[in-house]
This record gives sequence, structure tokens and C-alpha cells, in this order.
Amino acid sequence: MNKSHISILGGKGSRLARKGSVGSMSNRSDVPMPLPVAPSVEAWAAMSPDEREAFIQTANEALSDPLRTMAEGRPHKLAKLRASQLLERHFRERGRHVYVAEEMSVVYPSEEVFTPDVLAVLDVEQRDDDERMGWVVMDEGRGIDFVLEVLHRGDRKKDLVLNVERYARLGIREYFVYDFGKQQLHGFRLVAETGVYGQVEPRDDRWYSEVLELELALEGGALRFYQGPSELLGTHERLERLGDMVERAEAEAERTLASLRGRVLAQLERRGFPCGERDREGVLACRDAELLLQWLERAYTAPLGDVLVAKPSLTALRASS
Repeated sequence: MNKSHISILGGKGSRLARKGSVGSMSNRSDVPMPLPVAPSVEAWAAMSPDEREAFIQTANEALSDPLRTMAEGRPHKLAKLRASQLLERHFRERGRHVYVAEEMSVVYPSEEVFTPDVLAVLDVEQRDDDERMGWVVMDEGRGIDFVLEVLHRGDRKKDLVLNVERYARLGIREYFVYDFGKQQLHGFRLVAETGVYGQVEPRDDRWYSEVLELELALEGGALRFYQGPSELLGTHERLERLGDMVERAEAEAERTLASLRGRVLAQLERRGFPCGERDREGVLACRDAELLLQWLERAYTAPLGDVLVAKPSLTALRASS
């Protein structure tokens, strides 16, 4: 963290310290709150509910310390939020029970607490009334299955080296790192025989997640998820795609109508039907494809003798159809 960031957050002469807008920030050091180490399984079992809740609150406060979180910036926040929302919506729509959370504290026994950008746990329902303050392995009876970290301006060594070792040791099945700045994706999958991570190799520029049963890709400066050929889309993107489809459909309908009008007029001319200006304007103004098709059929099939004798106009064709 550079000195300019530190002075903004709460050095002795900083604006926030002078205004007193961050509690006791003026009395704090420029070092983030230390991350607590979780109790052992036995110690956790001996704690009262209030003691457990107090520990989670302390962990959440330390993990959300601005001195720890502010370095990543807005692109980091938007990328992880988009990923968690896409995954949660995808699994909910398909009725698949996958618990997805963004920036949730994770507590493993006798381990320093941590908070992945996005986590997923299989076979756990995503309830609207979920009251979890964190994923506590001692309470849940299991660890997490998937982690996604978004690396923007944070600690590269932590995400690309230390977490690779730690998450494998904790038994987390898959770990992906989206390097926003370099537009790179790194995937790691636990090898059961060795207990360490192996690289997930891309195929056709897509990385397959066995846990999510989805493919991850980098396109247009963003992390994207695919199920087969179909991309997972957010609400805004769905509306944009729908708008594009409507525009294309309307353009195609206009091309079809223009083609029908041209064919009607051309066939009338070839057959010798009198087509005055009024009739011509009527054809060009018609937006009823079914009516144009009827006119076109009559222009092709009306008996030639009747046409030559009666000299029917377009009005007559309209009436006869």
C-alpha cells in the first residue's frame, strides 16, 4: 500500500482523521487489524452461542477493514459482484442447489479466517432468508468447494502463490483467479492422489470447472461463464440482447415486406395489369404480409384473358382476393 493511500485513510494529518468520520481512525495505526485464528473443533464445541457470534463479528470486522480492502478498487468490486450474481441466478433457475456467496468470511478450525471474492458450495440450498454471517466449517460440517478471486491491484503473491498452497491444503476442490489487469485466467483443480493443485488447461480459450459444470472465458475485457454454447447473462445484458433480437427481427420483417411489394408490382407490370399511381402507392404502403402474398398470388394466377378483356386494376385484384 503506498503512502498516498495511507494518508487518505487516516494518518495523523489526514482529512478523515481531522473530521473524525471513521470512528477512532485517528488513533489507529496504518496497519490493518490482525486476522483472528479460528478455534479448534474442540474449542469451538465448548463455546457458547454468544461467544461464537462474537468471534464471527470480530472476524468480519478484521476482514472488512478498509486498510485491507481498499487497494483493489471499483473494477475488482464490479467483477466479483457480477460473477456471484450470474452464478446464483444460473443455479437458481435450473433448480440446482449450489450455495454462492460474495465476500463471505470463511472459518476453518485452527486456521486464520479468510474471505474469498466468490465461493460456492455444492448441494446447499441458496435461501432468500439465509442468515449466515460466515461459512463456519465446524457448524456446516464441510468446507467450501470452489473459490474465485479477482486480482486487480491487490497482492499477486497471495492470490497466485500463497492461496494456491493454502486452498489445496484445505481441500478446496477448485480455485480460479481472474487477473483483471492482465486479462488472464488461472485455474487450479485438486488432485486427489497428491493433495495439491494441478493446472486447469483451457480448450478453445475456455476453462472448464468441474464443480460449477460451467466454462469460464475472457471476452471483451470481462470474465464470462458458459453452459455449452450459451452464455450466462445478467438482467441488463439479457435486456440488451433481447433489444438487439427485436431490432433484427423488425429489420428482417421490413426487408420481407419490401421484397413482397416489389414482386407484386413487378408481376403486375409483366402481366399487363393497369397499375395507376394510387394502386402503386397502396402496394408500397401495405404492411400486411398476408395481404401482399394474396395480391402476389393473384398477380400470377389471374386468367390472362380476363385481365386483357376486363383490364382489372389493383382494386379489382384486392376485391377478388
